[in-house]
Amino acid sequence: MGNSLKAIVAFVPSDDCQKYLLEDLEEMPVDKMVDLSGRQLRRLPLHICSFRELVKLYLSDNNLNHLPPELEQLQNLQILALDFNNFKALPLVVCTLKQLCILYLGNNKLCSLPLELRLLQNLKTLWIESNCLQCLPEVVCELSLLKTLHAGSNALRTLPAQLRCLQELRTIWLSGNLLSEFPPVLLDMPFLEVIDVDRNSIRFFPSLAHLPGLKLVIYDHNPCRNAPKVAKGVRRVGRWSEETPEPRKRSGAVIEITLDEKPSPPPAAKPEPE
Repeated sequence: MGNSLKAIVAFVPSDDCQKYLLEDLEEMPVDKMVDLSGRQLRRLPLHICSFRELVKLYLSDNNLNHLPPELEQLQNLQILALDFNNFKALPLVVCTLKQLCILYLGNNKLCSLPLELRLLQNLKTLWIESNCLQCLPEVVCELSLLKTLHAGSNALRTLPAQLRCLQELRTIWLSGNLLSEFPPVLLDMPFLEVIDVDRNSIRFFPSLAHLPGLKLVIYDHNPCRNAPKVAKGVRRVGRWSEETPEPRKRSGAVIEITLDEKPSPPPAAKPEPE
């Protein structure tokens, strides 16, 4: 029934369609949050931009490919979810929302990010997974308060050396890219706590034992012949991790034991700003 309704709605004139789907949302919500996810929207209803005290705006899973300039009025916005849409470029108006702490851009068609992204100096969490990025945009390295970066399922082959400037970064997710070697810049980031390079093409892992902040490294599904060495207490997930020791010689034979399981991916629930 749900899919049939969406199919019918797609042919309803846009204004009437959106009024129906928004259920006459005309006043500022008490909780300062608007969730329009999964409404088949092709454009953001302009009256939403009049809710100037809005803190959270969820627009996930729609058919959006642009945003109105009036969005700039939402200067109190801290969370903006634009994932699962049709954006080929990040609308520049997003970069005017200087209080943003969390920005979801995953599952779009982004090949780059604008230089204006550097204006979001309060950004702490950035999701850019499942896009068309062949390199990590260097402007990301200018987001000085960034703590969490989700850049999995792109086509990244390297990471920029400037990434080491992000001294607040604690978690980086790079699963499902095209990395052929462990990114050297990560070796110079002692403050990292979680590194995920699952599902890449890394054949050799350098020692990570010198990273004092490291708590978890996920390196499964790589064609590697060694496990990364880590300090005591650091959890490894991949071949020859804690649960299965690295191959060792016994009577001249090398015994390999593999681990096919990995922990659950990052929670789907969208976190709140710290």
